Amino acid sequence: MAKPDIKSYAARMDKAVTALKEEFAGLRTGRASAGLLEPVMVEAYGATAPLNTVAAISVPEARMISVSVWDRGMVVSVEKAIRAAGLGLNPVVDGQTLRIPIPPLTEERRKDLVKLAGKYAEQQRIAVRNVRRDANDDLKKAEKDGEISQDEQKRLEGDVQKETDAAIKRIDEALKVKEQEIMQV
Repeated sequence: MAKPDIKSYAARMDKAVTALKEEFAGLRTGRASAGLLEPVMVEAYGATAPLNTVAAISVPEARMISVSVWDRGMVVSVEKAIRAAGLGLNPVVDGQTLRIPIPPLTEERRKDLVKLAGKYAEQQRIAVRNVRRDANDDLKKAEKDGEISQDEQKRLEGDVQKETDAAIKRIDEALKVKEQEIMQV
């Protein structure tokens, strides 16, 4: 085994932070966002496809999402898919365009969303700590196999801990920003 590369572990930690931000994009705040419709899958041409492959999604105003369906025959399927996605959205059909008003969130729903955001953040913190554990295991093995000295192992473990702390700090910051966004009326 080659000497463990701290950069590869840092990259895996960065992926956890990126995954968290993607999960947060799908969380509904009071504001309209194209990311809100990402989980919507549409029955198209005998297969299931993501909404963005059959329509253009735009946000013309703060509380409105506009979905322009490319194929006139797909409008009904797109409308059904949005209603069935469990997002609490009711599209209004206007020709080949669906306008989706975003209703304001209730206080209770906001608190539920904050809890959900916290769960997402905790899952990614766990992922980061798992990467740290893998890195430390690899460093111990490399030291045992004589590929690195004990001093170098301790120094590299310190570097791994610094990367872990930085990744968890970024997760906590992203969570704080998302919580403020959700609670903003």
